[in-house]
Amino acid sequence: MAATLLIVLLGSCQADRRNDATVRSVYYWSTTLRMDSVKQGFLAEHDIRRMYLRYFDVVWDAERGAQPNATLRFDDALPQGVEVVPTVFILNDCMQHECGDLAEKLVRRIVQMNETHDVTGVDEVQIDCDWTPSTEQRFFAFLTDVRQRLKEHGMRLSATIRLHQLAGRVPPVDRGVLMMYNTGDFTRLDDEHPILDLHVAAPYLRHLPDYDLPLSAAYPLFRWQLVFRGSQFVGILHGDDLPLLPTDSVVVREPTLDEILEARRALSDIRPDVNDEVILYELNNYNITRFNSHDYETILSD
Repeated sequence: MAATLLIVLLGSCQADRRNDATVRSVYYWSTTLRMDSVKQGFLAEHDIRRMYLRYFDVVWDAERGAQPNATLRFDDALPQGVEVVPTVFILNDCMQHECGDLAEKLVRRIVQMNETHDVTGVDEVQIDCDWTPSTEQRFFAFLTDVRQRLKEHGMRLSATIRLHQLAGRVPPVDRGVLMMYNTGDFTRLDDEHPILDLHVAAPYLRHLPDYDLPLSAAYPLFRWQLVFRGSQFVGILHGDDLPLLPTDSVVVREPTLDEILEARRALSDIRPDVNDEVILYELNNYNITRFNSHDYETILSD
């Protein structure tokens, strides 16, 4: 009887710890949804509960205005037990023009994609846009419109927050995701940490305690293969898409485990609630096999 009671109590304690634990999430940013055994295994092993799934981009066309681009193709079914947050990337160029009925079209397209691909239980949509002071007013008006339309479908709105945006006004959304990456200039050969450099991020983070918006944090797993011709930047290498000269150099930039953990600790010291949800960017086979299982648990654990 005593042994049975002990097992029940231990199980209860473990459940409580899981209930109090950090929400573990990933971004999926490919144009095709392929959930192979590597990705499925990673989600299951690390108890990933939320996926920010890029549905499409919005780009500006001089003749047709704002248009969807690179729409996600669903080759595989969504993983079971993982909440999906449809995410739309909007080029800032779009916000330099009148948006018209963009909010209506965007929400309608997301709802249609949910229905077509049997994406159920969606209660949040995320907008990703690197807005600037010159586009802020129009972008915020657009977000207000999107947010109101999503409410009619029982969904809330979130937005990505880049580090430089912490010094500005808070967008009219329900919550944000702080992108702890892209801190440098990858076109410069002498910038050895363009993805994550805490020294560069530190001046922006002083605004974090007073930023009046619920926030989660996204940390980078990705790498860039950068092509330089001498010291001149040529482009980012994706497979064999760039013609290389014999004298070209390919430079790999990717954050180390220590750099990721240092960034996570810095946010916890400044504003602990930001790490109530930890998001990994992004879910692809290279990124999620960079470190071992214990390392990922260290990044994800509360």
